[in-house]
Amino acid sequence: MTNWENIVSGKELITAKNKRKNLYIEARERKVALEELEEEGWEYVKDYADPKFIKVRKEKPFFERFEDQIWLLFFQMGFKHLNRDANFKMNYDFNNPDFTQQIDVFAADDETVLIVECKSSEELNEVQFKKDIEKFHGQMEGLRKCALKQYPGRKVKFIWATHNCIMSAKDIKRLQEWDIIFFSDSTIQYYSELVKHLGTCSRYQLLGNLLANTEIKNMQNKVLAIKGKMGGHEYYEFSIEPEKLLKIGYVLHRSEANKNMMPTYQRIIKRKRLKEVQSFINDGGYFPNSIIISIDSGGRKLQFDESPTKLDDSISKIGVLHLPKRYHSAYIIDGQHRLYGYSDSEYANSNSIPIVAFVDLERSEQLKLFMDINENQKSVSKTLRITLNSDMLWDSPNQNERRDAIRSKIAQMCGEEQSSPLLGRVVIGEDEKNNIKCITIQAIQLALQKCSFFSTFAKNNIIATNGSFDLGDNQATIDRFYPFLEGCFKAVKNECETEWALGEQGILTINRGIQGIIRIINDIVNLLIAQNKLFPLTQDIDEMINEVEYYLSPLLNHINKLTEEQRIELKSFYGGGAENKYLRYFQKVIHDSLTEFSPEGLEEYIENATKEYNATSKEYISAIEEKLKDVIAEALQEYYGDKWLIKGLPKTTYKEAEKAASDKNYELLSNDEESDIEPWDCISLSDCKDIVVYSHNWSEIFESIITRPEDQKLSTKEQKTEWISTISKEKNRLSKSTYSVPKSSFELISNIYAWLVGTE
Repeated sequence: MTNWENIVSGKELITAKNKRKNLYIEARERKVALEELEEEGWEYVKDYADPKFIKVRKEKPFFERFEDQIWLLFFQMGFKHLNRDANFKMNYDFNNPDFTQQIDVFAADDETVLIVECKSSEELNEVQFKKDIEKFHGQMEGLRKCALKQYPGRKVKFIWATHNCIMSAKDIKRLQEWDIIFFSDSTIQYYSELVKHLGTCSRYQLLGNLLANTEIKNMQNKVLAIKGKMGGHEYYEFSIEPEKLLKIGYVLHRSEANKNMMPTYQRIIKRKRLKEVQSFINDGGYFPNSIIISIDSGGRKLQFDESPTKLDDSISKIGVLHLPKRYHSAYIIDGQHRLYGYSDSEYANSNSIPIVAFVDLERSEQLKLFMDINENQKSVSKTLRITLNSDMLWDSPNQNERRDAIRSKIAQMCGEEQSSPLLGRVVIGEDEKNNIKCITIQAIQLALQKCSFFSTFAKNNIIATNGSFDLGDNQATIDRFYPFLEGCFKAVKNECETEWALGEQGILTINRGIQGIIRIINDIVNLLIAQNKLFPLTQDIDEMINEVEYYLSPLLNHINKLTEEQRIELKSFYGGGAENKYLRYFQKVIHDSLTEFSPEGLEEYIENATKEYNATSKEYISAIEEKLKDVIAEALQEYYGDKWLIKGLPKTTYKEAEKAASDKNYELLSNDEESDIEPWDCISLSDCKDIVVYSHNWSEIFESIITRPEDQKLSTKEQKTEWISTISKEKNRLSKSTYSVPKSSFELISNIYAWLVGTE
């Protein structure tokens, strides 16, 4: 049997609310049992007046906290009848009174009954609920009859609420087919935020969604109206009590939760602004300007009883308009604060507000009207504008604009899809940015725009370039490309979990990092297509992801092993060129391991763009060479006297230098030029090393003057003179036009220059 006594209202509801808000289970226990209780997870709170007893508590289990969260959400929305605790059971088979099902959350108001099944996990997991959903579905009809027997005339809705559960596409489809409303984490967050802003009138938003297009019984739906024409559209102008419009009206703002609800352009209703409007209204204030709405006729022409009173020279008509008696039938295009300012107000029924109502406006027209109205008011954010493009440009006659819509939609999906690794990390619509949600939708859209996934078109919609994933139809292209992109993101996340979790503190899940990953994927796709290893329009998506992973591996391994210096270097990339610097950095990492990966422009970048240390290195090496030769020559002269050149140099080195000097002098004389080249002038850096370690030169002359301070602890002369070899090699490398001095080499060159040359 159903234990209806567990459903509470009034004062009992407040008592239940206080217990639900408490994060702890509290109990009165005997003091002597405290040690045993503590072993079971309880903690002491306080003594009672009776010294034999104490108050103890322990944290509620995670699943109970989640159920309380959902319960409190409906309480805050203004549902007046809720289950006291988790012990509420409903009979689902009238023929068998003992057939009952425990109900996690039961909520009822004057029009609706909600029956909620809660599923939660302590950590984010992919979970299969096939059997649980099938069981729930099998009991729904019985539960519905049971609820209607107690609460006749209500509409019964079933909700499947989850926390930290990544639902499979098949499970979500089952819920949709069986009319079970899915509340994901983002849906719950959306309504929780809405409650903060709207209070109990957020229930209208909820009911508008749950009961869309169902009849509102006992609603007086007739209004006196003027019918006119404007902008090629028929419209009606009338006055209505705010409470009536609140029931049939609906306001949305773009968030992760409502991506399938349209229209998606409304700014969020701000609590501060709403409070100001409510205070203004309650003090007798009013707004004479009209609220703009679009009425959804449901495919039936609105009934307008035209009055016989008319003016012959006027196109306007007066009469009685019959509004739809349905939830979710009037979209509030503009004026949501003015409307919701009347919620919980004494004037909600005693005032009337002016309305301009269009009928069945196309989505693009609603968006255009919204943009036009707000053009000279508070600016519409760039993030919101990009969100709008997926709606406004979806059916554009311009094929390039349709591709803009595809890119905008995919960027939204990256932040909205339950299975996306970027869920909760993309700033969408009116979302607030934070350390984790720090990727902008425009960053993803811009990266996609620079890729060749989608076709481009010249004049007259003639294809200029074929997109690798473009099937010619918006939805078909998205259905093909998005799972591939999501799978690639999953591969990156799985290999670089620590870095992925860092958000703004890291180098990966930020604008520049995600843009770089998207464009690297594009580079890999293009290479594999050229190698006939990838066929994006027909190949199995998992197979394609495996092919891409091979080329991503060197980059992901590199990211996992980033040194602090490399991390600082990447994080220092700012400004307009930061995105390209990230991309080139990523490309070079892969190229260094897999040389066949060489996207257009990479070699030129390696050759030119990274040569920032070359010029200074050449200058320093030239000064080091000159100074080193001076030091060696002076030391040899002081030790060997006038014959220092013969005695101080190895025989082979001297002969090669003498021959080189002779050859140069001959060439100069042949050209009638002065010839004063000496053998010492032809001594190279590598020769310098041979000289200082020759015979007893090292021990007698050079060990004390050629050894760098930081090399004093090294044991051999080869080790102590290695720096000369390094400078010689860098000089030779710099003679090649393709070489770029690494930062580490430049730092060594700079240190040697400072030690040997100093300020000279």
